[in-house]
Amino acid sequence: MTAAESPRPGPPLGPPIEVVGQDTGWDRARAELLSRGAVLLHARQADWYPGAASAAELRTLLGDDWSCYLALAHPDLRMEYAASRMLLRYAARTVVHGGASSSELGYGPTGRPYLRGCDKVDISLSHADGVMVVGLTTRGLIGVDIERADRQVYGKDFGRHICTPYELVSLANLPEYERNSSLIRLWTLKEAYSKAMGQAMKFRFTEVGFAPDGGPVRVRRPDGSLGGNHEWAFSSVVLDSGHRVSAAVFDAAAAKEPGHAEFGTPRSTADGDCFA
Repeated sequence: MTAAESPRPGPPLGPPIEVVGQDTGWDRARAELLSRGAVLLHARQADWYPGAASAAELRTLLGDDWSCYLALAHPDLRMEYAASRMLLRYAARTVVHGGASSSELGYGPTGRPYLRGCDKVDISLSHADGVMVVGLTTRGLIGVDIERADRQVYGKDFGRHICTPYELVSLANLPEYERNSSLIRLWTLKEAYSKAMGQAMKFRFTEVGFAPDGGPVRVRRPDGSLGGNHEWAFSSVVLDSGHRVSAAVFDAAAAKEPGHAEFGTPRSTADGDCFA
C-alpha cells in the first residue's frame, strides 16, 4: 500500500506508542501509520544510544550525522544526538519502509529532519530528560514536543511570555494545583504547532492560544474565540514516565476543502511517495 492509497483516518492521532529497542512496538506503529496516516512514538534515550559501538562503528551508524555528532562538546549532548538519530533512522526503515533500506536523513534551515527522497512522509522529533518522541505523518505536516509534566514554570513570569490574554485569565481561574500542569500543556501544544508550521522562532505564542481545560484541542484567538482550523488536529497526553507529549498535524487534503488555516501558513508539502 502506498501513502497515497492509505485510508484517510478518523481520529488522526492515537496515544504515543512505546518502542523498546528494535523489538517492541514497531508492528503496531506501522499499522497505525497505515490506518490513521499519523503515528507518535516514544522511547527511552538509554535504549537507543549505541554505547558498545567503537568510534568507527558509530561513524558508520550515524552516516552524514557524524560531523554534527563530533561538533557537540558535551558527552550528554552527544548521547542525546546519537540516540535520537538512531531512533529516527530505525523508524524510517521500519515504519515507513517496512524494513527495507531507509532514506538518508536531511535537515532543513532550522535543523528540522526530513527523509531525503521521501517527501510524502513528514517527521518531527523532540526529547527531554532521557525520553524521546517522534511523530510521522503521510497526511501533510507534523510537529511534536515533550517536556516533564511536573517542571515548575507557573509563577515565574513564564506564562506572560507564551500565553494569550484569554489563557492567562483561564489559568488564574484554575485551582492552584492545576495551573502549572495546564501551562506545560499549553506550552508544548504551541511548540508542536510552531514546529509543524516550520516557523520556529518566528511563531508568536502570545497571539495563538488553546483552552487550558484539557477539552478538545482547538486553536483560539487571543480573546479566546475559536479560530478556523479544521485542517489541524492536536493531541496532548502525559506518559507513564511523567512526560507531557503534545502533537500537531496539518492535513493537506483538508486544507484544500472550504476553509483555511487562519493562524499562519505552514511550510509547503511536496509531492512524492516512498511508502513501502
